Amino acid sequence: MSGRQTAVVEFLARTLERFGVMKAKRFHPTAELAWPRIVTGFAIMSKQTADLAMVGIAVGTAGTAGLAFALAFWEVITMIGLGLAGGTVSLVSQNYGGEETDRASLVVTQSILLAVAIAIPVALVFLFFAGPLIGFFGADAAETQHGATYLTLVAPAVLFELLNLIASRTYTGVGDTFTEMVARAGGAVLNIVLSAVLIFGFDLGVAGAAIGTSVSTGFVTVVLAWGMLGYSYGALGMEPSPVPVTRSGPWLEPTLLRQIVTISTPEIGRRLAQGLVVFPLLWIAATFGPVVVTALEVGRRVRSLINSVNWGLSLASSSLVGQQLGANDEEEAGAYGAGIIRLSAVCYTGLAVLMILFAEPIASVFVGSAEEVALAATFVAVGGLSAIGEGIDGAAAGALLGAGDTRWPFVASLIGRYVFALPAAAIGLVTPLGIGGLYLALLLETAVPGGINYWLFRSGRWKAVSRQYRPSAETG
Repeated sequence: MSGRQTAVVEFLARTLERFGVMKAKRFHPTAELAWPRIVTGFAIMSKQTADLAMVGIAVGTAGTAGLAFALAFWEVITMIGLGLAGGTVSLVSQNYGGEETDRASLVVTQSILLAVAIAIPVALVFLFFAGPLIGFFGADAAETQHGATYLTLVAPAVLFELLNLIASRTYTGVGDTFTEMVARAGGAVLNIVLSAVLIFGFDLGVAGAAIGTSVSTGFVTVVLAWGMLGYSYGALGMEPSPVPVTRSGPWLEPTLLRQIVTISTPEIGRRLAQGLVVFPLLWIAATFGPVVVTALEVGRRVRSLINSVNWGLSLASSSLVGQQLGANDEEEAGAYGAGIIRLSAVCYTGLAVLMILFAEPIASVFVGSAEEVALAATFVAVGGLSAIGEGIDGAAAGALLGAGDTRWPFVASLIGRYVFALPAAAIGLVTPLGIGGLYLALLLETAVPGGINYWLFRSGRWKAVSRQYRPSAETG
C-alpha cells in the first residue's frame, strides 16, 4: 500500500472512530479483508449489468426481457452456491482461527463434493428444459427464444460458478481476499470483453452474452483451482491456499459433513428465498408488459452492483467474527460484528443518495425512449433506497453466519420476502396501486430481513450457537 493510500485509510479509520462508527483498530483488518471483496463483487455484478445494457442496445426490449427471465434462474444457482459456501466460510474461519488447518482443509474438500453433486443435475435441467423454464413467465415467442438460448449456453458454467464460490469463501475464511479478487475480477473483465466482441462483432446477441459468461467462469475456476491445490502463483501477488485440497484421504468425515450440511442448509434456504422471490415479481411485472420487466431488472441490477459493498463487509464480518469465536473471544467477535453493521449502514446511506440523484442518467444507459427512461429511473431510485436495508441485512447476517447461526436469518428472509414483499407486489394487480406494488416490494424485501437480523445480532444468542462448532467443542 502506497503512502497516500495508507494516509487515506488512517484518515477514514480516525474519522469513523471519532463518530462512533467503528474503532480504528478494527477498521484496519476489516478494510484489508473487505476492499478486495468489494472490487470482486463490483466486477462480478458489473458483467451481468453490462450484458443487460449491451443486449438492450443490440437486440432491444425483447432481448432484455428474455435475458431478465434467464438471469432469474442463474441467480438461483448463485444463491445455492452462496448458501453452501456460507457453511464453508463459517467452518473454515473458525477452524483456521483455532489453528486446526487440517480440519479446515477437509471442510473445503467436502464442500467441493457437495457442489459437484448439486451442479450436475441443475446443469442438465438448464440444458434440456430451457424453453419450458422461460415459458413459466408467460413470455412471448421472441422473449422465450432469447431466454432459452442464454440458459442452454450457460449450463456448463453452473459447476464452474459453484466451485468458484467455494474457493472464494475458503480464501475469505483464512483472511486472504486479494487472491480471489484478482481471479474473479480478471474473469469479469474477460466476460465483458468477450460478450462485447460476440454481441457486436459477431452479431450473436444473447448467445454472445451467454458464451462470454461460460468461458470466463471456466477461466476463473482454473485460476482458483491452481491455488486451492496449494500451488504457487509466483510473482503475481496471489497466494496458495493455506488449507489446500489434497488427493490423499480422508475425503469424508461424518461429523464435519453433518456440520457443513447443518450450517449450509438454512443458509441455502435464506439465499434461495432471496432468489426465488424474483420469479413471481417478474411474472407480476410481465403482466404490465416487457418495458416494466426491463425497468424492474434495471433497478435490480443497479442495486446488485452497489451491493458489491456487501460482498466485502458481509464476508469480512463472517470471517472476523468466526476467527474471534474460534479463538474463544466472544467479546471481540461482538465488537467486530457491531462495528461492521454500523459501517455498512453509513456506506449504503451514501450510495442510496447517489442512486436517487443520478437515477435518470443511470437508466438511460439501458433503455432509449423517454417513457422507458422515466420508468427505469424510478426503479433505480427505489432500488437505491432499498439498498440500505440490504446493507444492514448483509452485515448482520454475515456476523451470524460467522457464528454458524443460519436458521433464524433464513426465517427472516422468508418473512421479509414472502409475508411482506410478495403480497405488496400482488396488491398492485388488483388495485389502482399498479406497478407501485413493485416499488413497495423492493423496499420491504430488504428492510424487513435487515431489521430482523439486526435484532438477532443484538440478542447475542449467536454466541451460544457458535460454541458447538468451534474446534474446542471437538476436544471438549
